[in-house]
Amino acid sequence: MNFNDYQKLARSTAVYPEEYKVIYPALGLCGEAGEVAEKIKKTVRGDTSLDEVSGSIADELGDVLWYLAILADDLEVDLEDIAQGNVDKLQLRMKLNKIKGDGDNR
Repeated sequence: MNFNDYQKLARSTAVYPEEYKVIYPALGLCGEAGEVAEKIKKTVRGDTSLDEVSGSIADELGDVLWYLAILADDLEVDLEDIAQGNVDKLQLRMKLNKIKGDGDNR
């Protein structure tokens, strides 16, 4: 499956009021990313091992992907274009030896 196919399938399962377009998936994305971080934090604290929670983290990453796809769709941007643009940006930074550091325009 490619990103655009996933985005279309994800859209078919998106149910929220039109007036919350963009807002709903943006908030959901933050929440699900927080759940990923929370599971990893508990491994750092020693509650569980990464091996024990890798499956549930993968499930949460699926939720992150869903909200990302829906947010992109609400913004009328193809997920595949986002992925390609990101890879292009990172490859250019590698080529220019500017992969480290911060800021958008390195």
